[in-house]
Amino acid sequence: MAVAAAIDTPDLGASLHRFLNAAQAFFASIADLAWGYLAAALLLSLALQLARAHGWANALRAAYPKSRVSETGIAAAFLVGAGMNGILPAHGGDALKIVLARRSVERSSYPTIVSSFAALAPFDTAMGLLVLLYAITQGLLPRAPRFPHLPAFEITFWAAHPEALMLMLTLIGIGAFALVAILSRRVESFWQRVKQGLAIFREPARYAREVAGWQLVGWLCRFASFWLFLEAFHIGGSVQNVLLVLSVQSISGALPFTPGGAGAQQALLVATLGGASHAAVLSYSVGQQLAVIAWGLLIAFGALLYISRVSGWRALIREGEAARAEASVK
Repeated sequence: MAVAAAIDTPDLGASLHRFLNAAQAFFASIADLAWGYLAAALLLSLALQLARAHGWANALRAAYPKSRVSETGIAAAFLVGAGMNGILPAHGGDALKIVLARRSVERSSYPTIVSSFAALAPFDTAMGLLVLLYAITQGLLPRAPRFPHLPAFEITFWAAHPEALMLMLTLIGIGAFALVAILSRRVESFWQRVKQGLAIFREPARYAREVAGWQLVGWLCRFASFWLFLEAFHIGGSVQNVLLVLSVQSISGALPFTPGGAGAQQALLVATLGGASHAAVLSYSVGQQLAVIAWGLLIAFGALLYISRVSGWRALIREGEAARAEASVK
């Protein structure tokens, strides 16, 4: 185990080192960017987040039909969470999202707020699987035997240690079932609040119209924004390239060891994007990532300062982590 740790730590450092080198290449070629395409892509990424936020707000309205749900407050919560996720590993920005959303819904509880976000999961999961299925069937992704040799810690570690991956997934599954069993025996009211957050599923037509429909709008905005990002960095927008980038993001974000999947995305894109030079692909992947993170942070802090009237985001993170604990054990 000590030997494995000694090997894996440099792998992680090397992955981050490659990311930093690629960032230097991006800044060196920044004058060649098509800034109009880049600006339009960033605006579309904002539209994507707003569409998803509106779908979440509608799920909350179904959960709290007699309470006032602030559209502006929910949008701000969503934008803050999405922006902070770009710099915090393991989706740490979701803690901020939970706290701000609870403040935007009258007489709401953390378990209901947390479970309501799951209303977005079925559509996102289905779309993600379709994108991955297309990429796999078209041979756009590296074959399984190549994964242990890709220069990315997140990918190589789990690909080289499938037994450890299965053990981790098994332990997570056992822990989840144990937690469900314990909570179901102790607190019936907890489950009532959790089910309340998923009330939108009781009305399939309303769910399709008010949640899934807006998620579809968001996915179309995501597709268009990636097309424009590819054009901005002179890679070339195409259906195949966009679907490839979408699938790479899904893989690199599945186990977020680094914020935004830094390192894994670059390794996969270099291995899969054809028709462009190694340096151009690295410049694109890092440039898009940095642009989206910077844009998301700008919007997040703007939402905190001017919409939510909150500036102590570190305190909000602590409150959000406490909220997660409350949603798990209360």
